[in-house]
Amino acid sequence: MTAHHLLPADMRRLPPPWNDLTWERKPKLEDLAHTEANERAALDALGAALSGPPRSPAPRVWSDESWELFDRVRHEAGRRLSQAMPTVGRFTREGVADVLREWGRAAQPPVPNWWLEGQLDLINRELADFTLSNWAHDVLRWLQQQPYDEAGVAAVAERCVEKGLGAHQAVSLLQALGQPHGEQALLRVVRDDRAHESSRSQARGALMRLRRPAYVARAQQPAYGEHPLLPPAARELPYSWSAGFQWPAELPETEENIARARSILRSCAPPEPVPEPVPVPSWHSHEDEDEDHEPPAWFEVRQVMRDLMPYARLVTEERMSEAMRECALIGIPGVPQVPSGEEAARFVRRWVTWIGGWIAGEVFTWLGMYVDDESLVTPWAMELAEQYARYDVATEQAVAMLRWHGTVARSREALARLAADGTLPPEEQEQP
Repeated sequence: MTAHHLLPADMRRLPPPWNDLTWERKPKLEDLAHTEANERAALDALGAALSGPPRSPAPRVWSDESWELFDRVRHEAGRRLSQAMPTVGRFTREGVADVLREWGRAAQPPVPNWWLEGQLDLINRELADFTLSNWAHDVLRWLQQQPYDEAGVAAVAERCVEKGLGAHQAVSLLQALGQPHGEQALLRVVRDDRAHESSRSQARGALMRLRRPAYVARAQQPAYGEHPLLPPAARELPYSWSAGFQWPAELPETEENIARARSILRSCAPPEPVPEPVPVPSWHSHEDEDEDHEPPAWFEVRQVMRDLMPYARLVTEERMSEAMRECALIGIPGVPQVPSGEEAARFVRRWVTWIGGWIAGEVFTWLGMYVDDESLVTPWAMELAEQYARYDVATEQAVAMLRWHGTVARSREALARLAADGTLPPEEQEQP
């Protein structure tokens, strides 16, 4: 009877330890000497794994019962599978079926044979992907520890990312290789539509880490002769973007500090509603979302800008253009490819508004949480908070400041007006 092999044909000719599918593979590779000959063998092994047909991009439809079954297969039958099929050449559809039938009869609770047979093709595809991914992860991890032919290693790792074979570990390997070969490969990966978006996102993060020393060096250069984008009051802020422009909690309520807060809020105040609401300056994935929990593109842009322009005084036309070019280079979606023209001008206006909004938000937070003398902030802070909230800039912090000073009539009146015209978010609609 013809066996139906589940892994690429070229892998069946691999010698030990590259053909090992058992749980012993990882310790064997840990003991394997890092020689040029072994490295060549590892690269050949990955080449054999990459020689198979491309993985189907079509989503696999699983019922809840099928997911539960596959989870049980991995956890309960995983060791049986590796014992029955310890090498690539023995990993077949028939071998998986035999192991699962035997396991299903003895499993608690038992797995009905008719159910198992109906899901067998889907289970085989998932097991093949799972097994091959784990195998590639171990081989790539071994290569990362002491690479000799960095160009050759980078080329194979890049192909792994493109094909989705151990892609996460492959990106880590490229980051570890660094300049020039790893970085050059990553710059191609972020623009490669064949790579999964999660891999491209990870590659962008790796590039940011590799290129961050250059950002930091640029940030240490003074902005002499550059054209500032923020108003003078904001440029004098001594608190850094790396700390979110946050004002120190222990800052005293002096006339000087109150005057600075008032000046910043007035100078950054939006004259009209902004075309794009200023996002909350933090991002967290939500486990109940169905899609991949990747950060929004603006979050990645901010990471680059924050390193290039760590203080408000460094937010200049020149550095904004540099940031735009850098973000485009490392493949962040939605960034203009050319730092000129109307698209680039909109990008700059958006980011100047957002940065000013984040600065203002921290001012409101300090005024609300740490200023106890309400006479120092009445009525000007309440008036500005209402304006900011109405125009969708720092709304959350502005409303919070009004609530912190809820004993002041001007705060209550502002909150009532915002609630009446629907400016407050639903969770904030309740009157103080």
